Amino acid sequence: MINDESFLWVEKYRPKNIEDCILPERIKTIFHQIVSDGRIPNMILSGGPGQGKTTIAKALCNEIGCDFLFINGSEESGIDVLRTKIRNYASTVSFDGGRKVVILDEADYLNPQSTQPALRSFIEEFEKHCSFILTCNYINRIISPLHSRCQVVEFKINRDEKLSVGKDFGKKLYSILDIEQISYDKKVVAEVLMKHFPDYRRVLNELQKYSQFGNIDSGILSQIADVNLKDLMQFMKDKKFNDVRKWVVNNIDNDPQKIYRKIYDVASDYVIATSIPQLVLLLADYQHKSAFAADQELNLVACLVEIMVECQFS
Repeated sequence: MINDESFLWVEKYRPKNIEDCILPERIKTIFHQIVSDGRIPNMILSGGPGQGKTTIAKALCNEIGCDFLFINGSEESGIDVLRTKIRNYASTVSFDGGRKVVILDEADYLNPQSTQPALRSFIEEFEKHCSFILTCNYINRIISPLHSRCQVVEFKINRDEKLSVGKDFGKKLYSILDIEQISYDKKVVAEVLMKHFPDYRRVLNELQKYSQFGNIDSGILSQIADVNLKDLMQFMKDKKFNDVRKWVVNNIDNDPQKIYRKIYDVASDYVIATSIPQLVLLLADYQHKSAFAADQELNLVACLVEIMVECQFS
């Protein structure tokens, strides 16, 4: 059996302390202060995928020395499972008498009508000896009673921070590739980083995939080329479903969220003005659905087909 922690770079090189996490200093300062205080408050960590929310939650517990229970909300979202797991864990005192922590990853997948209200009750019931850290991609999917009971930290990299954070991550990538004895072209590594930044997990997974033959060079550039929408928009205009589907198959390795955004950015070049509002509504709807879709290819094709049918092209 393969151990993911030794095989997958994202696990093998996951930072164990806050200082090693690649984040703007203003965000790391928040967590350094919590370590200094010695007590983890109830928290919501919000931001896009792969930006280090789960990593820093675990690092925070490690530095303070807290026992923690990790639950993935997208895999264990049933209210009965959560009641059993959380109650069994939080109702007992840790071996050293210290505070316990529940890390609830991807909490925005939890049902806002049933599971999230129950979670609010758990936070109140076990507040004396247990803290809760919730991570989410979409803060607006967390009910307001949970907001009011938690310190919210948004993992957002401001424009003036992108260069320094990108440089730090680049250095980390070069270090990992050196340790793994992978030869590489720095410019090509930078291309991968720029394409997926700030999704650190995606960048590392992509580099591990490209490194399977022992080197990362210009030969992979064709695989990481940016999305070209010119052909796609023409296919939709001509109502060529098979060509639209083939385009999706060839481009699905790109982040679907970026594809939705790029279509939005170029819409006025291909769609008549009166159809723009409908296109925007469709993109927003399917972008929202993509967070829950098991099959991203099918979800994207469905979006493009609906645009093809409902919108008029210029």
